[in-house]
Amino acid sequence: MNNQVADAGTAPREDTASREDVVADSPADGSVERDRVVIRFAGDSGDGMQLTGDRFTSETARFGNDLATLPNFPAEIRAPAGTLHGVSSFQVHFASSDILTPGDRPDVLVAMNPAALRANLPDLVPGGILIVNTDEFSARACTKVGYAASPLEDGSLDGYQVHEVAMASLTIEALSATSLSRKDAARAKNMFALGMVTWMYGRPTEGTERFLRTKFARRPELAEANVLAFRAGHAYGETTEAFASTFRVAPAPLEPGSYRQITGNAALAYGILAAGHLSGLPVVLGSYPITPASDILHELSRHKAMGVTTIQAEDEIAGVGAALGASFGGALGITTTSGPGVALKAEAIGLAVMIELPLLVVNVQRGGPSTGLPTKTEQADLSQALHGRNGESPVPVIAPSTPGDCFTTALEAARIAVTYRTPVILLSDGALANGSEPWRIPRVAELEPIDPDLATGPNAPDGSGTFLPYLRDPETLARPWAVPGTPGLEHRVGGLEKENGSGGISYAPDNHDEMVRLRAAKVAGIAVPDVAVDDPTGDADLLVLGWGSTYGPILAAVRRLRRRGLRVAHAHLRHLNPLPGNLGGVLDRYRTVVLPEMNLGQLAEVLRARYLVDIHSHTNVSGLPFRVEDLEDVLLVHLQEGA
Repeated sequence: MNNQVADAGTAPREDTASREDVVADSPADGSVERDRVVIRFAGDSGDGMQLTGDRFTSETARFGNDLATLPNFPAEIRAPAGTLHGVSSFQVHFASSDILTPGDRPDVLVAMNPAALRANLPDLVPGGILIVNTDEFSARACTKVGYAASPLEDGSLDGYQVHEVAMASLTIEALSATSLSRKDAARAKNMFALGMVTWMYGRPTEGTERFLRTKFARRPELAEANVLAFRAGHAYGETTEAFASTFRVAPAPLEPGSYRQITGNAALAYGILAAGHLSGLPVVLGSYPITPASDILHELSRHKAMGVTTIQAEDEIAGVGAALGASFGGALGITTTSGPGVALKAEAIGLAVMIELPLLVVNVQRGGPSTGLPTKTEQADLSQALHGRNGESPVPVIAPSTPGDCFTTALEAARIAVTYRTPVILLSDGALANGSEPWRIPRVAELEPIDPDLATGPNAPDGSGTFLPYLRDPETLARPWAVPGTPGLEHRVGGLEKENGSGGISYAPDNHDEMVRLRAAKVAGIAVPDVAVDDPTGDADLLVLGWGSTYGPILAAVRRLRRRGLRVAHAHLRHLNPLPGNLGGVLDRYRTVVLPEMNLGQLAEVLRARYLVDIHSHTNVSGLPFRVEDLEDVLLVHLQEGA
């Protein structure tokens, strides 16, 4: 949804203020003014926590706050109810200034049952607000998750601001005049919870009611029931004396423009759409559904009118085959997947390297190996992207840093693929895919066109009228892209080694050596911008380097240290192959280089080998993003050791 922002200034990204710095009394209405708040909704995977969190996020974006989100849910469609394994949560961090992460710990926890409380209470800040659905706290439910007694009665919650609310009972009462059974009525308790929190933080209500009526348009009785539950929760907040005050988080001053809330997967889909428009090429997506990449397929399938063809293939291999075949036919071929799917697509990606055609491979990484953690995040497919094919098979690798940056990165990946006639691997991950933030919608005029430079006629230097499909551009080393059916450009492609120039099959040793080196030189020569270094004082001894979704936590930790008067530099990589030309010089300038990764140090290993620099690797493979506070502690140790 769009949000027009008129303020001309952009607030600095802080993500750093202490809680005592950001609370003030507002004399106007008695509410408490806060600079930023982190809320986590938690319940069973069937309690609608993702929908609840998404609706609160949408209205927060409409209100004008900056925000970042972290959905966290089990892999099973319906995990066992009332168990720790089945807990689903949605965390949203919103602020009156620019922010970088979904927040380390919630200020507010809404727990719909004992399992949600037990799984999430350790993260709640001391003194934080805890809203619990008392209807679910039976002795049996508490025992199931390991409580010897009800935590609502044993004093274990004394360190928090606890609000006990019988959400299910109150929802059933609010819907008593409807035709729904008690069981069906109780299912709307998530909307009751949403109404309460909406009231507490002064979020708009009209958008949520409109959304519910649209979502359940074919079942108007359900639409009305959910709206009534939402209103009941809002009214409960207004009328009960349990809540001492409301809270206000003012809108954030953002760059002027038209904004919408966007997830990483949606941004990737829109980037692909834009690439098709800017290149004038039809877009063909060949994909097999896989978590967490499926939403890209879903989104693109809605845009047939924009020249997009989506093919839900029978398996991963068929998906990439369809995409590569589309590129051979003159389209922009795309395939989307996650790590297990990339393993299956490896041979076809190698074929794309051999026949030298554009192909965009989107890998939305998740925890592995094998099936691993389908709904959790990780960055452990970098080595696979760089080396996971037979033979010398180099491909460009590129990674976005935020949900909104997925749009720009998709455009850049498509530009490289088309310009250099090569497959490109884009490494997103689960945190980016499902996370969201406000995104300024770019104007088409701001976007640089992509020239496919399709072959139109014979190209033999001797003027013989012959078409040489592997005669290379002297600047990019790209071969011609000839659309089948173009008169005079008939040619064959395949997986056997090609003769340089003519493209005929060749087993000659010297030719193979030449072609292997040419393909490698083409990728190594891709024009990549220098990496920018954020070093305000210019004399820092410590450089913190990152890639992908670690951007937010790293920069937030760096800025916390700077607020303490410590000198720390920061740089973030988008291009992972080829690496920026100035990277070696950047690494040499700093006494200590720390590289946080959500793997066991895959990029650190590459950089040590390439630049002979002692990279200090800090790793996390928990399935969750880095916490800012943890990175701050790690970097502080390195600063103290270097002092």
